[in-house]
Amino acid sequence: MILENTIQNASQILKKNNIVTHQLDAEIILSHILNVKREFLITNNDIHITKKIIKKFNHAINRRKNNEPVAYITGQKEFWSQNFSINKSTLVPRPETELIIYKLINFFKNKSLNILDIGTGSGCILLSLLKELKLSRGTGIDISKKAIEVAITNSKNLKILNRSKFRVTDINKFYCGKYDLIVSNPPYILLKDLKNLSKDISNYEPIIALNGGLDGLDVIKKVIFKSKKLLKTGGLLAIEIGNNQHKKVLYLLNENGYRVKSKEFDYMKNVRCIISTKM
Repeated sequence: MILENTIQNASQILKKNNIVTHQLDAEIILSHILNVKREFLITNNDIHITKKIIKKFNHAINRRKNNEPVAYITGQKEFWSQNFSINKSTLVPRPETELIIYKLINFFKNKSLNILDIGTGSGCILLSLLKELKLSRGTGIDISKKAIEVAITNSKNLKILNRSKFRVTDINKFYCGKYDLIVSNPPYILLKDLKNLSKDISNYEPIIALNGGLDGLDVIKKVIFKSKKLLKTGGLLAIEIGNNQHKKVLYLLNENGYRVKSKEFDYMKNVRCIISTKM
């Protein structure tokens, strides 16, 4: 079958199954299977696709038809201009999380830092920071052994293994070191709202990495409390938070001796990240 027809057929299947990004998804999946850039598909739309590739492609499209995220089908997701390996033990990195990276590298350009990433998942936050802050080193912790395995793979792929280490541990049981910067994208979705998540999230992404408890603040509170002991005086704490949580989080930070340095807004004008200093 000709490449252009292959994509169009797949796009129509996804469209009929209410996949909004049907054309884009078909192109990303096929370019991944062919191991080429998406641009190649546009400039070579008249080439013939082998039956073996079509069989593989159709299988992937059936997975996407059932709302499985493209990133889990391809096993990777671009974040901060790097390809990160991911699987169903890690969240799919979101563009809004890049706001944390952008702000922090401007704060710390050319500095030598010791960084802790709480709930590291795929390691995308810590490793992106280390990619930019070349004099720094960092530790990522997560309660999921499988997530830590993914993070270690990414550190090897990005050639940052010598400046990063990862541990399977709960934040309550972690007492190692003093840090200049602590970052965290913790679970912050309210328990009652989990059932309202889109199918591509609720059916595939790890609920443990999403569930923030009754008020959405269970893990955020732990991060704030524990960071008091782990941060150096004057060190920074950067936390990603959910919609309409910033007032409660600001109160918690003030009550625990932090001074808010910056509030970062996402593309929908919600406060998505709060950066504060330990006094």
